[in-house]
Amino acid sequence: QVQLVESGGGLVQAGGSLRLSCTASRTIFASSTMSWYRQAPGKQRELVAAIAYSGRTNYADSAKGRFTISRDNANNTVYLQMNSLKPEDTAVYYCNAESRTGVRPPWNYWGQGTQVTVSS
Repeated sequence: QVQLVESGGGLVQAGGSLRLSCTASRTIFASSTMSWYRQAPGKQRELVAAIAYSGRTNYADSAKGRFTISRDNANNTVYLQMNSLKPEDTAVYYCNAESRTGVRPPWNYWGQGTQVTVSS
């Protein structure tokens, strides 16, 4: 029913760039804060970046200055542009759609994840 489709992961050398994308249904996307999380092996999932429908953004300290989250509301797609990648960025990256405050029933949907591997 609800599907978040992610793409853009891959293998890249340190210092390189990748652009992740995630597309959701129109109804979910329009009422969701969209986020990118990542999870490295043996580690807990952590927030990388989030963007509200208005375009307001928040970033993890590790992502500031290197990553840019954006959303195309017309195409129901959120992007994560990752530049200056480091080996410690290696993780499975997950797209998340969380309902905005006041939306009932609330939701919290996850994509299947896309692997990002940064070689040293």
